[in-house]
This record gives sequence, structure tokens and C-alpha cells, in this order.
Amino acid sequence: MKRIVKLLGMFLVWNFSFSPSFGDDLVTILSLALENDPTLRQAKASYLANHETVVQSRSSLLPSFGLTARTTRLTSGPTDSIYVNVPNPITGELVRTKVADDHSFRPGVNNHDWGIGLNQSLVNLSNWYNFRSAKASDQAAAANLAAQEQDLIMRVSMAYFDVLRAQELLETNLQEEEAALTSLQQTQQREAVGLVAITDVYDAQAAYDLARNTTILQQDILQARYEALEALTGQAHPEIEILREDFPIIEVDGTLREWEMQADDNNLAVAAAEFNLDASRQNLKARKSDHLPTLDLSGFYGHIVTAPIVNQGIQIFGGATDRTSLALSLNIPIYNGGVINSRRRAAEYQLIAAKESLELTKRQLTQNIRNAYRRVNTDVLVIAQRQQSITSAQSALDATELGAEVGTRNIVEVLLARENLYRALRFYADARFDYVIDSLVLKQVAGVLNPQDVIDLNDWLREGT
Repeated sequence: MKRIVKLLGMFLVWNFSFSPSFGDDLVTILSLALENDPTLRQAKASYLANHETVVQSRSSLLPSFGLTARTTRLTSGPTDSIYVNVPNPITGELVRTKVADDHSFRPGVNNHDWGIGLNQSLVNLSNWYNFRSAKASDQAAAANLAAQEQDLIMRVSMAYFDVLRAQELLETNLQEEEAALTSLQQTQQREAVGLVAITDVYDAQAAYDLARNTTILQQDILQARYEALEALTGQAHPEIEILREDFPIIEVDGTLREWEMQADDNNLAVAAAEFNLDASRQNLKARKSDHLPTLDLSGFYGHIVTAPIVNQGIQIFGGATDRTSLALSLNIPIYNGGVINSRRRAAEYQLIAAKESLELTKRQLTQNIRNAYRRVNTDVLVIAQRQQSITSAQSALDATELGAEVGTRNIVEVLLARENLYRALRFYADARFDYVIDSLVLKQVAGVLNPQDVIDLNDWLREGT
């Protein structure tokens, strides 16, 4: 967990302390993405929401304190006014006289009271293990958030170098298109004076049309790559810095075993799986504790004021009284319809699932770190071979063009040789960018990818021409 907290701290400090500088380089774009990427912001919000479960589970271990107050007004009276016939003492006639008014809200009795209550769980192992399970789940969420931040580095880097890849491929396609146009024009001129047949013109035209079509497609791909980069930061980046030609292509520093050990210690997916396993263990302990007795302490102090009731001039009830109580409550679950045992069995199955998830994650890590390590070293060999293929293709093209001038080679062979050269150039560009991305993937799988790697990589960028 210390490793995860340290990694999260690196991201947060780098995110808020770095301000975008001059050009749209990799560091600038990553800084903007850390602030504006919806996927990362969603992950942070989810982490903070999950973190509140720790506070909520801790609350069951802490005392609860509350204040209550109440006031009431009581009124009573007959529904209708009461009349009786009373004889007039003088005339003796009966006179209808009201002896009781109907119900009114004006006269009444006011009562009020207030109280302070305190409750504290003294013995409840289930709540304690629930709290520990929530803490372990929170640690797993922290590991997942750090993994999301590493994933953002990869998404930004891949989007950035996809733009550079598309730019370089487009530049190569434009060169191929220009060379094909020049070849077409030369072939047309030679055909006009009878040096070559019309079929050579058709071949040259077909080569140019294909090169032009490829250029159009690559222009659309480049625009799509720009838009993918814009989606990460929320703003356009029409000009970005390019990778220098002297960027070092070297084999992985360290042995495969060293990288495997480093991945075992730092991989965030494994860390999250381990924390989830611990959370499942604590949850099982909590469910096993559900059948154990619990002991709670409760206290109350109240102040009660009631209006006096007077009967024949004598107050028989009313006034102010204070009331206190202190109680210990013991609860022993005996039978709850089988729900306690069912929850325990469910927790046991969840623990098994968490163990298998950890084992699967570790196996996948072993496979991924080996593949990533091997892929980077393979990229080094491929790039060297691609460089050699460019030299060979250029030599073959020069020889074929010379042969075409003296009549020992035809236009089709020249076009094929030129196609081989530009294919080699495209393969070489692809291999260089594959190496950059694969190097970052290796660090991501090992769990050591951080913003400093982007800063170091950014030093090998320069302004485009």
C-alpha cells in the first residue's frame, strides 16, 4: 500500500505543480489529459465514493449522539355547544341556556420535553470485521485508481505517437507519390520519342494512381489520429513535437528474472487482487461473527414539562421533571430464518473467488511481463534489420534505375524496386514507434510506469519542420 500511496502522490503533485509550457509536446498533452480526461475523472470520483464506505463502516464502532425535542398542545371539548332548559326563577318559564361551548383551539394544555441520547456498541465483532473489510476494499480501489493513471499515460503516449506514426507514414507516401509522378512524366516523355512502349506508361500511371490513393487514405488516418488525441485533452493539437532521429534503441536494462521480481512487487493489478482477497477474508470473519452475542450501552437524559391539571381547585398533575437512564443491552442471535448461515456460505464462496482471481492475475502477469520484455528486445533487432533493409532497397533501386537507363531492366522492375524501398521506410517508422510504446508497456506491466518516464521520453522530442 505504501507503494500505491507513493505512486498516487507522484501523480497528484505532478498534475498540479506542472503547468503546460511552450509547445504541444508529450508532457504538455499528458498534463492536460490528467486534468481533462473524462475516464480518469470518472475513476477518481468512483474512488472517492468508495472511500466513503470506510467512514460509514467505522461509524458502527463509534458512539452515536442525538438530541430530541418535542412540544404538544392538547385541547378538548364537546363537538357541539350544550344547551339546557333552565326555569326562570321569576316567571317560571323554561329558558334555553348554553352551559358548555363547543370545541375550540384557544384553551388548551401545553406540554414539551427534550432529551439527549447516547449509544455505544461495546462488543460487536461483526462490525469490527466489516470495518477491516472496507479498509481492504479501499486499498484495492486505490490500486485500481493508480492503475487508471498509468493507463492514462499509455493512452496519451499511444495517441501521441500514433499521430507521429501517421505523420511519418504520410510523409513517406508523399515522397512515393512524388517519385511515382516523376517516373510517370519521364516515361511519358520517353514514350513520346519512341524509346519505350505505351505499356510502360500504363504501368507508371498505375503506380502513380496507387501512390496517390494511399496518400489520400493516409491523410484521413492522420486526421483521425489528431482527433483521438484531442478526445483525451478536450482541445486540438494541430502541431506536436516529433521524435528525434537519434533516439536510442537499446535492449532492456536488466534480466527477465529481475523484471519478473519487480512486477511481482509493484504490479497494481496484483496489488488490487491481494487487497480484494484480504477484504473477502475479513468479510468472512464478519459473517462468522453474526451469530455471536453483541453488547450495547445506551444512556438518556430528558427534561419533561407538562401543564398542570386542576380538579376542583387542586393541582393533581403537572410541572417539570428530569429523567435519566443507563442501560446495557445483550443480544444473542438464535435463529433468523437461516439468513446468517446463508450469508456465511456466500462469504466463503466469495473468498474462493477472490483467491482464484489473484491466482489468475499472477499467471497473466507472468505471461504479460515475459511477452513485454521479449517484445522490446525483439523491436531492437527488428529496427536494426529495418535499417539494413532500407540500405539494401535503396541500393537495389539505384541499380535497377541504372539498368533501365542502359536497357537491361524495364519500368516494371523499377516500380517494384521503388515500392520495396518505400515499404522498407514505412516498416522502419512503424518499428521505431512500436519500440517506444512497447518500452512503456513493459514498465506499465511491471507497475513502475510514472510521469518521470514521460518527462525522460519528452527530452527526445523536437519541433517539427
